[in-house]
Order: sequence, then structure tokens, then C-alpha cells
Amino acid sequence: MRRVSRLALAGAATTSLALALTACGGTSTSASSEADGNQGLAIAYDVGGKGDQSFNDAAYAGLERAKKEFGYETTDVEPTEGETDADKTQRLVSLAKQGYNPVVGVGYAYATAVKEAAEKYPDTTFGIVDDSTIEAKNVADLVFSEEQASYLAGVAAAKSTKTNTVGFVGGVDIPLIHKFQAGFEQGVADTNPKVKVLSQYLTQTAEEGGFSSPDKGKTAAESQIEKKADVVYQAAGLSGQGVIEAAAAGKVWAIGVDSDQYKQEALAKYKNHILTSATKDVAKAVYNLAKSVEDGKPETGIVRGDLKAGQVGLADSNPEFKNNTELQKAITTAKEKIISGEIKVKTS
Repeated sequence: MRRVSRLALAGAATTSLALALTACGGTSTSASSEADGNQGLAIAYDVGGKGDQSFNDAAYAGLERAKKEFGYETTDVEPTEGETDADKTQRLVSLAKQGYNPVVGVGYAYATAVKEAAEKYPDTTFGIVDDSTIEAKNVADLVFSEEQASYLAGVAAAKSTKTNTVGFVGGVDIPLIHKFQAGFEQGVADTNPKVKVLSQYLTQTAEEGGFSSPDKGKTAAESQIEKKADVVYQAAGLSGQGVIEAAAAGKVWAIGVDSDQYKQEALAKYKNHILTSATKDVAKAVYNLAKSVEDGKPETGIVRGDLKAGQVGLADSNPEFKNNTELQKAITTAKEKIISGEIKVKTS
């Protein structure tokens, strides 16, 4: 499906979108409303927003790639503090009404909103990252086998520790982050049972700031480092920046998450202490969804990225990590066994 009237309508769409999004609980929209035209990809960020050097920024990279390749209008929208499911729904409905297609909610918190918006706009393709609960013909559930990359992170940690103590910092105590913890702990144990894993969650709910509070991440990591952890793996969104800062200050290793955090500009002063990152290619998932719509064959249902597909893994930007022959051999062996099914990685 090629898009029409892209640029001519961009200004009007942007103006009306801004008005719609600033009206908290404003007038409702319906599927019978006339869309302004096919504008292209829109994404709505999770807590932490753009600039988290992690999850949200990866989604933005996918948007930028689609914008460049397809030459259409795009938009990305920040979350607001204390917003409700109704606010999220209004945001997605407003984007669909503007003619954006696909519309992607970045993060499991958009589940209710994506479900409701998809019902209102059945001809628009919606995507949601990190949620597999929505069953609708016009929704793609973009999920990942994070536990597999986390297992490899566990292998790296167990091979790199000199104190036989490593740490895991999770942002929020929820099933999604339990996958990171479970894979990491299993990877450590399978590699060296003598290594102790200190695991901690920052908050019980996202509303308490578990994914958006670098200070909380820093405090948690400092506590683990005081207990002799010399490798700390974080799955904490924006809060993970605090973990990395603490690792650098303590002269120990940090393992990043979602994006290759060694290459993130905002973390450049800490990069010599970022051993690797357990990545999941949110950028590719977002881009692939946009491409499927552009090609007239929209993705739908559960779309999973795993080791076999190359959509999760470990970044090797740090030369000290990449050039460690023994470490790389151990990671390669573990990866092959996971892909073959010889190693079954736990998710909880």
C-alpha cells in the first residue's frame, strides 16, 4: 500500500495532533471520523520517554529508519506523569485519527489502550512492544525472548567476575523483568555454580519510578558493589543509567540492556566499564511492522524476536569483551545450545 498526500498534510496533522494530545480527557473520537490521510508510522513512548539510552530510544531508531526509507511523515509522543489508561487510549486514538498507520505503543503498559484503540480503528494496524495478550486482526504483539540474551549475559558475568559475586538490578518487579533475572541467574549458575547472584528490584510498580529513576538504580548498584559484586546487570530502563554510573565509580563491570549502551553518547564517559549489553532489537521490530504495512501485508498476532532470528543477543562493541577469546568461546557455545534446544532457558 503506497501512501498518498504525505507531505501536504503533515503540517495540518501535526497541529491538530498537538491540540488533541494536550486536551486531557477532551472530546472523544470515533472510527467514523474522517482521517487526515496516510501519514506513516507513529510511536508512543513508555515511561522514561525518549532519551533513556535504552528501550524507548531503540523504538525511535526504528521510526527514524522507516522515515528515511519510506519518505513519509512520522511522529513520536512522550508519556505524561501519572497518566491513566484512558489517557493512553486517547493518545493512540488521536494518532490513528490523524491517519498514522501503523501506531505503536512502546511497552506493556499500553495493552489496554492498544486493545481499545484497535477496536475503534479496525483499518489501522497497531503494534505493542513487550505484550502478547492482545488478540486482534489489526494488532501485532512485538515480543522478545529476553531470557535468552540474559542467559548469555549470565555467562559473560560468570566468566568475568573475580570475586565470585555478581548483581542483577531489575526496574520493576513484574513478569517481563523476571525473564531477565531468570535467564541471567541460569546463565551464571550453568557457567560457574560457585558464583553468587545478588538480585534486587527497585519498585513494585512502574508508577513508583522503577524504570525512570537513575538515583534508585545507582543506590541499588552501590549496595551490591559494597557486597563485592564486580559485575552488575541491569534491566531497569532509564534507571539503569544510575547502575552504570555506580559501576564506573566502583571500577567494576556493568552489563547494559536493550540497546548497545557502550555506544550510547550519553553514557560515553562510563563506557570503559560497560562490558556488554543484552540487546533486543526493538528498532528492527518497529521498522519491520512499518515495512509490513507499507508493503500491504501488515504483521498481526505474536511476532517474536529470539536468538535464532538474531533479534536478541550480546553487543560486542567493547574491545575488551570482543577480544576475550575464552569468554567469546563460552558465549558462542551457549548460544548454539540455546538455538538447538539443548539449553532450555527459564522465564521465571
